[in-house]
Amino acid sequence: MSDNNVDFTQLEHNTLSIRLSTDGFSFSIYNPDKKNNLYYKYIPVNIQRSMAANVKSLLTNTPELNIAYRQTNILIHTQRYTTIPFELFEDEQMEMLFYQNLPKQNNEIILCNVLGKSNVAVLFSIDKLTHIFLSEHFPQARFFASISPQVEYFTNKNKHENAHKVYANFHENDMEVCCYVNGKLQLANTYSVTNNDDRSYYLLNLWKQLALNPEHSELHLIGLNKAERNGLITFLRQFIRKIFVMNPLSEISTPSPEGIEDMPFDILSLLICE
Repeated sequence: MSDNNVDFTQLEHNTLSIRLSTDGFSFSIYNPDKKNNLYYKYIPVNIQRSMAANVKSLLTNTPELNIAYRQTNILIHTQRYTTIPFELFEDEQMEMLFYQNLPKQNNEIILCNVLGKSNVAVLFSIDKLTHIFLSEHFPQARFFASISPQVEYFTNKNKHENAHKVYANFHENDMEVCCYVNGKLQLANTYSVTNNDDRSYYLLNLWKQLALNPEHSELHLIGLNKAERNGLITFLRQFIRKIFVMNPLSEISTPSPEGIEDMPFDILSLLICE
């Protein structure tokens, strides 16, 4: 956790971003107009309880979430999403399009993020009761699939690029991947992985699937501890020449990022794209 001199008497000028995941909740408070103004906190969840029960406890027991903010963002870290080219997207067909690509589940609602830079719509689901708790507590909140701000961030980075790039963001139990060819999004997907063998399998299969050049196409990595990352890079360099490690914290307008090194990249990308 880092408070970086956040002024808690003037939080109405700040943006609150809450991230919900089965491996833990977290939130940030950030004012892009003030340097060195970033607060981040991780809160473990009770895996024996439902998402809605954990969210209700979070809202009840976290003082920082019971203050009025300029803007509230809620990020859902989920694999239950699908991307649709914007020219094929229609609001009234959201559920039909979503369930064409994903199996139905009970007690969920389908939401949508329209990504203007990427020209795609991201359809994703959230548990109904969780959505009710959050919407009642934060009536003006914006809801995002965690993949959405990442896609916009990478699209912005690649808008003038004439290259093939793959971005892989690693978590404890999955890996989010975005692929760009000549600046255009080709694929956004999440894979259930917990070890380097599985990570390597899916990344190398992607190289084959998209016919990427092992000498010139680039792989950019986010996350993992140093030992795991180095082991993954050592293995992959047998097949992929250009591998880079990203440091998104360098783009946040605070000169002292100590204490926020573990902030998830989806929150960071949302703050950067604001």
